Amino acid sequence: MTSYDQDYGQPLTGDLPSPFRPAMPGHGRLVSPSIDSMRAYPPGKPWRALAAELGLPPEEVLLLAANENVLGPSERAIAAAQGALAGAHLYPDGASTALKDALSAKLGVDAARIVVGNGSNDIIDLLVRTFVGPDELVASAWPSFVVYRLVAQAAGKDAVLAPLHRDRYDLAALAALIDYRTKLVFIANPNNPTGTYVTKRELSSFLERIPPTVIVVLDEAYFEYVVAPDYPSGLTDFPGRARLVVLRTFSKAHGLAGLRIGYGVMDPELVEYIDRVRQPYNVSSVAQAAAIAALEDDAHVERSRKMVRAGMAQLEAGFTKLGLSFVPSQANFIVVRVPGEGERVQAELKKRGVLVRGMGAYGMPSAVRLTVGTEAMNARVLAQLGEVLQR
Repeated sequence: MTSYDQDYGQPLTGDLPSPFRPAMPGHGRLVSPSIDSMRAYPPGKPWRALAAELGLPPEEVLLLAANENVLGPSERAIAAAQGALAGAHLYPDGASTALKDALSAKLGVDAARIVVGNGSNDIIDLLVRTFVGPDELVASAWPSFVVYRLVAQAAGKDAVLAPLHRDRYDLAALAALIDYRTKLVFIANPNNPTGTYVTKRELSSFLERIPPTVIVVLDEAYFEYVVAPDYPSGLTDFPGRARLVVLRTFSKAHGLAGLRIGYGVMDPELVEYIDRVRQPYNVSSVAQAAAIAALEDDAHVERSRKMVRAGMAQLEAGFTKLGLSFVPSQANFIVVRVPGEGERVQAELKKRGVLVRGMGAYGMPSAVRLTVGTEAMNARVLAQLGEVLQR
């Protein structure tokens, strides 16, 4: 077989140059063992295609499996996104300057402390790739946001996970896992998939035990929905911790999940290193424009909050009436325990056009998780769930 020069396409004669000559076993492997052992994250089927498969009008399908805002985005955000499309032939602002300035004013933090990403998942990936070196570890809990583990595994890094205790982060157990190899710790607060949270006192005690060289990441994707008075703010409650990162997103309360935009607040030194690794133009101009407009619409976020708190009370009362236990949640979703296998309940609800998430993959086989909806949505969920359980 003829080989070719990579730069000029000319045939190479003789032996292959040394960079292409296998030097040890495994050099011909297509992917690393860590990637070979992974399985792709299974996205849900497009909802319109699913509606057609179920024989239902699309508007009758309840999308309650992915913790989205059922009210949708702010009208201001929609208008801003539509306006930005006129400039879609141009590359976006690669530094997200206007959005950083808007976030700086909204949050009261220096714009130099802000990283904007293609969803907060992008920043999770950047944190691992930027800061976790050879023989260093990532630590978190389980069940928690699966992306922490997946990103570490994709980067060839080990992730150590402390089990939850009574559906909550066990920060003492997590602290016990941390040693000289630990570089990053992820804490979802509130936690996905359970909706539980760690208190300010618990988090303060945890941070006191963790060496200052460890980067602690507080993932506050659902912070807008929290009503617990002892919930800590990563932005204001721990000013003495330099290597503390706070992640937030526009996907949940702002209803912009389809535009994939999130942000992180951290020490400027961390921002500077992440910017070396971050892809140029990683956030679209449409997403940036919509996010800026969404920040200005406090009324939309407040409507979303009120709907979730009222809906949560409605669902909790309904579950109690059905004889079901649930995990008290501070997010916009709730986990309910069901008789038998949660996956079977999920499948039966799907036939009725109600999409929820079975928790078997999270080690909770007799549970499902569902997004809190409007009063009418929640009533339909409870009615359909009651029918499924009777069967």
